[in-house]
Amino acid sequence: MFLLLPFDSLIVNLLGISLTVLFTLLLVFIIVPAIFGVSFGIRKLYMKTLLKIFAWATLRMERGAKEKNHQLYKPYTNGIIAKDPTSLEEEIKEIRRSGSSKALDNTPEFELSDIFYFCRKGMETIMDDEVTKRFSAEELESWNLLSRTNYNFQYISLRLTVLWGLGVLIRYCFLLPLRIALAFTGISLLVVGTTMVGYLPSGRFKEFLSKHVHLMCYRICVRALTAIITYHDRKNRPRNGGLCVANHTSPIDVIILASDGYYAMVGQVHGGLLGVIQRAMVKACPHVWFERSEVKDRHLVAKRLTEHVQDKSKLPILIFPEGTCINNTSVMMFKKGSFEIGATVYPVAIKYDPQFGDAFWNSSKYGMVTYLLRMMTSWAIVCSVWYLPPMTREADEDAVHFANRVKSAIARQGGLVDLLWDGGLKREKVKDTFKEEQQKLYSKMIVGNHEDRSRS
Repeated sequence: MFLLLPFDSLIVNLLGISLTVLFTLLLVFIIVPAIFGVSFGIRKLYMKTLLKIFAWATLRMERGAKEKNHQLYKPYTNGIIAKDPTSLEEEIKEIRRSGSSKALDNTPEFELSDIFYFCRKGMETIMDDEVTKRFSAEELESWNLLSRTNYNFQYISLRLTVLWGLGVLIRYCFLLPLRIALAFTGISLLVVGTTMVGYLPSGRFKEFLSKHVHLMCYRICVRALTAIITYHDRKNRPRNGGLCVANHTSPIDVIILASDGYYAMVGQVHGGLLGVIQRAMVKACPHVWFERSEVKDRHLVAKRLTEHVQDKSKLPILIFPEGTCINNTSVMMFKKGSFEIGATVYPVAIKYDPQFGDAFWNSSKYGMVTYLLRMMTSWAIVCSVWYLPPMTREADEDAVHFANRVKSAIARQGGLVDLLWDGGLKREKVKDTFKEEQQKLYSKMIVGNHEDRSRS
């Protein structure tokens, strides 16, 4: 028979008491508030405390660099060199004027100086690449005690190094285990809860339970990231039979939005843990999942989405039309497919604050597990969400122009740069059609000048 010594018994009792206290604190301060959607303000107090520490650390780093005559790296505020928008014809005319004293009407159809326009545009594209920089982490002007977020990280003083080391211990030894426990709790409850709700007969009671199970579990997962979210204009939240369209920075965008609303998800069927979650969710809610072979069939996808939005009793569909994650400094081209089905579009702008942790997922650099580890070892995830007024496609408007109008509204509200480039350039080369478009513009200018001269 195995007997515990007095000292061993004391250790076991202390461990049991500690686990009981920890579970009670989690239940009272995190899980129960998540169920009812309330907050005690602890996370906001935590955020304000961090801001004061970051400000002190940045000032100390700048003072230490000044004492040692080190040049601090200062990143661009938005990463783009501001230029006034001008057309190809206007810029070529300007080059011709600066290179010749003749009147513009006396110039021939083609001038050798036109080559300099294309050379200059090529150099500008290399020097100020609007695309590639959208797929790398945003560099901070201040230091948030994370060595991965500032190029100026180096030994400055003993106090600053001790503070950084203390931060590592807090993030990895306290916050990380706590967040893993919360994430496990949220995911487990989501799988179990939606599976049980799925066995109930269809009706209002099932919809009510499904909605609140989803909201509860997503709110627990939000707390697993210590996410501090500010929602604006909630009166514009998406309604049934519509499309919720948002800019895309991270896989956690889904959790951010789903913790404040009830959505039907769209995506490809997966295996493993994600597949288990998908199969459980679809039992309680009409999500739209596609098999791998169906994803590339645009007509089938459009048909399934159209059937969903035409039923005004069904939940709004959550879609990220960029098709890839962008680093939250800009919005890139929206795929037109979602805007062809004739549904009311509810634009949503999401803007993260990188001071507390970079939410951007660089999928070409980090796998999902590594990314989630980086998220759970950051200080917090802080973001603002704006619900914009609903938008509909106008009678004389095609899907491309409608998509661009929605994208511009999201960029303007979120303070993001509105880019025309396709986010697919993250993994693909520039399409030949874009190069051909520039050639056609130049050709049209030359031919147009020639025709105008012939008529005169």
